[in-house]
Amino acid sequence: MAKKNDLIYGINGPIIKVKNTDSFFMYEMVHVGDGLVGEVIKINKEFTTIQIYEDATGLTTRDKVVGMKKPMGVLLGPGLIGNIFDGIERSLGAIKDIHGDFIPGGCRIDISNNENLWNVKILVKVGDEVSYGMIFATCAETSVVEHRFLIPLGVEGKVISIAERKEFKLTDTVIEVKNKDKVVGLNLLQFWPIRQSRPVKKRHSPNKPLITGQRVIDTLFPMAKGGCAMLPGGFGAGKTVTQHQLAKWCNVDVVIYVGCGERGNEMTQILEEFGELIDPKTGKSMLERTIFIANTSNMPVSAREASIYTGVTLAEYYRDMGYDVVMLADSTSRWAEALREISGRLEEIPAEEGYPAYLSSRLAEFYERAGNFTSFSDRESSITLIGAVSPQGSDFSEPVTQNSKRFTRCFWALDKSLAYIRHYPTINWRLSYSEYVKELEPWFELNIGEEFVENRKKIVYILEEEAKLLEITKLVGQDIMADDQKLVLETAKLIRIGFLQQNIFNDFDKFVSLEKQRLMMSVILYLYKKSKELITNLVPMSKIIQLDIFQEISKMKYNMPADCLEKFKSYIELIDQKLDSIV
Repeated sequence: MAKKNDLIYGINGPIIKVKNTDSFFMYEMVHVGDGLVGEVIKINKEFTTIQIYEDATGLTTRDKVVGMKKPMGVLLGPGLIGNIFDGIERSLGAIKDIHGDFIPGGCRIDISNNENLWNVKILVKVGDEVSYGMIFATCAETSVVEHRFLIPLGVEGKVISIAERKEFKLTDTVIEVKNKDKVVGLNLLQFWPIRQSRPVKKRHSPNKPLITGQRVIDTLFPMAKGGCAMLPGGFGAGKTVTQHQLAKWCNVDVVIYVGCGERGNEMTQILEEFGELIDPKTGKSMLERTIFIANTSNMPVSAREASIYTGVTLAEYYRDMGYDVVMLADSTSRWAEALREISGRLEEIPAEEGYPAYLSSRLAEFYERAGNFTSFSDRESSITLIGAVSPQGSDFSEPVTQNSKRFTRCFWALDKSLAYIRHYPTINWRLSYSEYVKELEPWFELNIGEEFVENRKKIVYILEEEAKLLEITKLVGQDIMADDQKLVLETAKLIRIGFLQQNIFNDFDKFVSLEKQRLMMSVILYLYKKSKELITNLVPMSKIIQLDIFQEISKMKYNMPADCLEKFKSYIELIDQKLDSIV
């Protein structure tokens, strides 16, 4: 029976208070009432304050609180990939099989409940010295991802025994290590606190691009592996669609998709789509490299904070195995709103727009866990973090957007007006920027060609000139402008429609290689250069437009499969043929 001072003293929604302050420590995991999972978030002389990550309906002051004597954390092991979890890493598929469509309070079904046998290949021998981060065994988690079992933190010593069989359950002991004066048995699971980042051997600056197949991103605003990006946009601006595209096509080994406070239908949609999609690199289902964490809008608000930390902890685990990981958080605004609600219940002094004063530090804690690393297994790997932001009314001056800009170096501003005209991706090329361009230029020059970098600069220049000329056309109209200015406007229109806009339903256009992007830019700029020469020789722009060459070039993205890129030469010949006909 619980002691009196281990009973609930006060309840305020998901926040409870306990009078005992000696039995708990900060960020300790606790079980409340019938086993509801909570976390200690504040301790003072009088009370211990606990945040509950489940529905607190029905709690009373007669319910007991039991400290677990360990921090809030998650279990790490095989069975994560292809699964869908809630914000505190409970397997939603397993819960549905046992309890139906609703999650009962205190339900604790995680990957340790998985009774599957794993065919494990042990890589160490008796007498080997092992230490943190070393890979001691492997197994095939999916047909795409090899799970590499790591020596846990705090275990260091000599292997004294190895299990003889090859198939193991998650809780079976695989090897035993003499750690100082005691023997430690290692199984296929390990525990890690979600608020604590996993240590690494070395951190590197980003120097390789995250290839997404989306031209506006890869060419104009490239993202580096191990970098941080944000996707701000109001309701209906296309955040979820863009994140789905990134999750499908980016060149990483493991994708972690966190639905934080978004609609359940969106998680259903992505689960259905990923089950049908085939990864072009492996020929296998996209589900075989993806982990889903769903904390939808009808789930407990407090668990939104945990879902973000859970996602990045899983990302660090696979990073330590030597994999490149991308984590997509949709959306960090809902996480910030959860912080605001909890802060209000804690009666803290609010900062701008009611958000807590520590909003920026919490965002920093999250984004700082990205990077390029050398793990203790001596493998180079990375974590790329991409967070969607949902500012009210597309107001980019609100606190979550402004604070996120401080910790991210890639800003993909989504524009609802582009969504209205069905221009996808809806990334506004005037508001967006990438600070990784200079760092990635050497990679592009070496692997794609110097022409790619030069053509990108020319494309950006034409779009900037168009922005200036459009201001003039609002005053005087386009007819009165000089022919060279009309050419800039026509070329910029071709860039917008024929290059930046993509059709995710077209097999040739939903994912575009960097080589195809280079060739497309070359064709567009060749048309611009050739037309400019004609205008210099006093050929009117109206004659060039009458040839319909700009319209024909805008359709080249639909006519060129990735394995027939030599056909781009035919477009150069077409430009020469049409333009030479009017000389």
